[in-house]
Amino acid sequence: MQFASKKIGTLPPYLFSQFHQKKKELEQRGVEIIDLGIGSPDLPTPQFIVDRMIEEAKNPSNHRYSPYEGCQEFKEAVQYYYKKRYDVNLDPDSEILALIGSKEGIANFIQAVIDPNDGVLVPDPGYPVYRSAVHLARGTVIDLPLDEQNGFKPMYQKITEEQKETGKLMILNYPSNPTTATANLNLFKEAIEFGKVHGIFIAHDNAYDLVTFGNYRSPSILQVPKAKEIAVEFGSLSKSFNMTGWRIGYVVGNPDLIRSLSILKSHVDTSQFLPIQKAAATALTSDLSAVFENNRIFEKRMKKMYEIFTKKGLQIQKPKGTIFLWAKIPPPFTSVSFAAKLLDQRGIVVTPGTAFGKRGEGYVRISLSVNEKSIEQIEKRLEKWDPFEVG
Repeated sequence: MQFASKKIGTLPPYLFSQFHQKKKELEQRGVEIIDLGIGSPDLPTPQFIVDRMIEEAKNPSNHRYSPYEGCQEFKEAVQYYYKKRYDVNLDPDSEILALIGSKEGIANFIQAVIDPNDGVLVPDPGYPVYRSAVHLARGTVIDLPLDEQNGFKPMYQKITEEQKETGKLMILNYPSNPTTATANLNLFKEAIEFGKVHGIFIAHDNAYDLVTFGNYRSPSILQVPKAKEIAVEFGSLSKSFNMTGWRIGYVVGNPDLIRSLSILKSHVDTSQFLPIQKAAATALTSDLSAVFENNRIFEKRMKKMYEIFTKKGLQIQKPKGTIFLWAKIPPPFTSVSFAAKLLDQRGIVVTPGTAFGKRGEGYVRISLSVNEKSIEQIEKRLEKWDPFEVG
């Protein structure tokens, strides 16, 4: 008897299983593991958001089902945020949809808009959920190559004419997980032009839009004139407001694409708990000072981690955003062999670049989601560590 469908049984293997097993073995031997593999902020959700959640949870009327598309207060907060932040006008009734986190939204969106065998241009390297979601929708992944020499920008010249013909959807992600690359408006203008010429919709994953450093300000793809004709953008409060476990996000843009996702979602969920949506509305309409304080902390960590790991021979471009470093490892290591040696010899977990696609080979992703005490411990553990030493 077969207990899993073929599409579940043929999902790509989980690369991290061997690392989790090794981590468990080391912990059982008393080794204190420092995990730089997780992409979840360790900072607390700002108290004003928690207070609003508590207040709304005490109201029995909020214990009912949410409207399928999300409550009006949350959608209007997204509308307010886009107007204030990007000067983009949105209709809350047709161009905004509440999500149970952007990960859920992206996975369901792909199923809602493609048919079996339709091509989806997926960043390589890119967030693994994109590939998994295309697989589950029985689509065909078309690698959208990104490389360091090109600033990890889409290399459309690498896409064949046949792939352009079969392509129906393209996924973008800036600031990027894992590469930390950032975009300017010209990158999005080029993407919109490419999509319109070849009849390809665009979904931009904008999860790290507010997590930026220095003077860099991340744009929205919807700032491109007439972008809403073919594009949607996914947003999340997980990284910017430290709300990963709250599971709240949104999608904005083309009303027809959003309607397709809304129809699918109406058959599989009933949106997010109302108090969470209302607390998220309070976050989006705030002055964002809590976000900027978080960014100051992450930038400080980034500079210190950059210093620690570059001393060990890793090549890193200082990021302008995200909560990661994307580090090029010295030869002759592979991504997996370097990560394994670092874990085995120093009890530090990093994510092999191959978890994000074949073009991730030669890199590891390092999370900034650890406190100063842990960073000091990392520095001590690596002070006399030579990755090339045998044994």
